[in-house]
Amino acid sequence: MDRLAHHDTLTGLPNRLQFQQRLSHALDRSAMGEHGLALLFIDLDRFKDVNDTQGHHIGDLLLIAVANRLLAHVPPGDLLARLGGDEFVCVMEGLEKQDAADAAAGRLLSLFERPFDIGSQDIYLSASIGISFSRQDGADGDTLLRNADLAMYQAKAAGRNRCLRYTPELSSALEQRVLIERHLRQAIEIGEIDVHFQPKIACDSGELYGAEALARWHSPALGEIGPARFIPIAEESGLIEALGDLVLDKSCHQLAQWLADGFAVPSVSVNLSVRQLERMDFPQRVESMLERYALPPSLLEMEITESVIMAADDVVAALTALRKLGVRLSIDDFGTGYSSLAYLHQLPVQTLKIDRSFILGIGGGQDGEAIVRSILSLASNLALDTVAEGVETAEQADFLRKAGCSAIQGFFYGRPLPAMDFSARWRDAALS
Repeated sequence: MDRLAHHDTLTGLPNRLQFQQRLSHALDRSAMGEHGLALLFIDLDRFKDVNDTQGHHIGDLLLIAVANRLLAHVPPGDLLARLGGDEFVCVMEGLEKQDAADAAAGRLLSLFERPFDIGSQDIYLSASIGISFSRQDGADGDTLLRNADLAMYQAKAAGRNRCLRYTPELSSALEQRVLIERHLRQAIEIGEIDVHFQPKIACDSGELYGAEALARWHSPALGEIGPARFIPIAEESGLIEALGDLVLDKSCHQLAQWLADGFAVPSVSVNLSVRQLERMDFPQRVESMLERYALPPSLLEMEITESVIMAADDVVAALTALRKLGVRLSIDDFGTGYSSLAYLHQLPVQTLKIDRSFILGIGGGQDGEAIVRSILSLASNLALDTVAEGVETAEQADFLRKAGCSAIQGFFYGRPLPAMDFSARWRDAALS
């Protein structure tokens, strides 16, 4: 009974209860001695993907293998525990300097360079580690654990597979993130999010090819918050679904208003999240919205990322249902993910959007331009349209035009504009 109460039943490591008890005693010893104590918060990267693709049985075997490998390299006298899920913690005592904790974390991280042999297959896995130190990052266990957890979270945000030491600035960043999330939730509820539109220009005629709807947020309390800040927070907090629905509804409403005013926008594209597509009723919601605004389905285009199209079968089913409605589908940021040619051939997409990172290579040498030519050739062979995003110079626009790109999007032709400014700028151009 004592072992069940104090040890993790899967890995045999000390559990959260024993960890808290031993950490408290270790902090008492550290306070009375000359040396410090470090807490390493270890979280496996993308462990959920293993459970989703290989099954929970393989996931459990992987956790056991990770625990055994870590335990074999934790110095005697130090504590390794499993808090739950894919979270492990290591308490290291008797440290004279923080550099010793950094070095120890680096050694533990290097253990993930070798694959784990699970069920006759090699599984590669990485981890993110946050480090806190008792002499300056927390006098009690809860604070020390919270700060190490925060450092781990920032390590993941910085790209995963790395160690990061806690600093007071991380707490400030967390407070700012929580503040933005709270105001963003309110902004979505009251429809405070605006939608701006960026033009897509046809390469062959120079006329308006379409527009992309982009979320913009000016908070009365926080001021202007850029999409690079609030969209990742929306994704992490689960607000991305509601945000996506709001942008879709406002975009359809604006498109209907333009048509009623005689402004014949060829199409408006809206970015979709995997959370929206995972809803079984999403195609029906889109159909109802099109009927409510009396919009021809062909005027609405949905932009999805490569990671979305590689998701579960129900997502692919949703995309197929949207296409049957007559909605156009586009793969955004093409070339930066891991699409296979089989998916491109099977999915009902009509357009590839070439990522801006490839457009930057135009004029910088043969290699950069060769990649763009290859994507354009692939799209042509599959009878797909192409849109190059991030075009900022005449040289880039001229290259894409000669290479056979269908349309161009970027600051060279125009930044995203509010609906009224967009129609004032492009109404005559669309009719010319």
